[in-house]
Amino acid sequence: MTSTQPHTEPVTSGKPRYELLDGLRGVAAFLVIWFHFGEGFATSAVDQMVNHGYLAVDFFFVLSGFVLGYAYDNRWKKGGMTAGNFMLRRVIRLHPMVVMSVILGALAFLIQGSVKWDGTPVPLHNVLLALALGLFLLPTFPGSTTDVRGNYEMFPLNGPSWSLFFEYIGSILYAVWLHRLSKRALRLVVLLSAIGLGAMAFGANEGYRTSFGWSACGLGMLGGFCRLSFSFSMGLLLSRTIKPIKIRGAFWLCAAVIAAVTLCPYIGNEKNVCNVIYDLLCTYLVFPAVVYLGACGNTTDRFSTATCSFAGQLSYPIYIIHYPVMYVFYGWVWTNHLTFSEVWPVCTVIFFGLILFAWFIMRYYDTPLRTYLTRRLITDKSHR
Repeated sequence: MTSTQPHTEPVTSGKPRYELLDGLRGVAAFLVIWFHFGEGFATSAVDQMVNHGYLAVDFFFVLSGFVLGYAYDNRWKKGGMTAGNFMLRRVIRLHPMVVMSVILGALAFLIQGSVKWDGTPVPLHNVLLALALGLFLLPTFPGSTTDVRGNYEMFPLNGPSWSLFFEYIGSILYAVWLHRLSKRALRLVVLLSAIGLGAMAFGANEGYRTSFGWSACGLGMLGGFCRLSFSFSMGLLLSRTIKPIKIRGAFWLCAAVIAAVTLCPYIGNEKNVCNVIYDLLCTYLVFPAVVYLGACGNTTDRFSTATCSFAGQLSYPIYIIHYPVMYVFYGWVWTNHLTFSEVWPVCTVIFFGLILFAWFIMRYYDTPLRTYLTRRLITDKSHR
């Protein structure tokens, strides 16, 4: 259902920043929003707008592994990083917006009347309990009192928080284990993870696509971990083995590939196994290639540089705060039986409104709070 957002860590130790990868992260985040708009009108995966938008999660995990490896691998080797210090940095980077998004999700739920999608009233104490779990990224299980929307979401007040849950798992694994692995051992992790993801895609979960992970229902939790395991470790491996080549126009080329991948229509009916093969090929080959090409390219003109900077800065805020707005949007569309052709101007206004709202929250909440927390809590002042 919902897709993930990557979180490019501020590059440290004087290393140059991959502005182009920041921009691609933003492109994918914007496509996710339109994918979620489409959910309000789809009757099945076949007629879903931005059909494969859920694959953005796999791209984001590859990107996350690449950037964390690039930014921190050398610091582990030099003894300038500990697991606790690393995780503190990740919490400061990610959690302020997690808190904001869950609060917005609770407000949206109350605005909608504090009822499940089927109209069942939800007591306020259940909403508050779901809020408390969401603030600490503790998942909700299907059928529990905290499944307040009744849609089996792991985080019912802000669906995309599931991706942050796995992002934290990836960060913990990197801090305690993955950063220690040799290239050979990491290749083995990538191979075993690929096998696990393929097994989940073909047999153990939905059977027709790799969009699992957003719910703890059935094997959803395991499926989400398989997606993380392959893509994150592949990104980390890329960061250790990349041999850059000069590529012109890499940003626009890679952005076009990401758009083409997510916009590609389904093949045949909803249960066609060809869609599983497509998803896996994109995850195994296309997204690692996009990250590699993006890392090889540079922005050489003012417009591309500004585009990458703008999209990169807004990618995380707009991703993590947009879904509470979608909940209200879905309720309005479904209650009034509206079609996309009737409301596309509203979608456009909401889209640009979300961009403005995300910028406002980033500018006046996220950035100042992270700066304050970094100054107070990070003792390694030379490598902030």
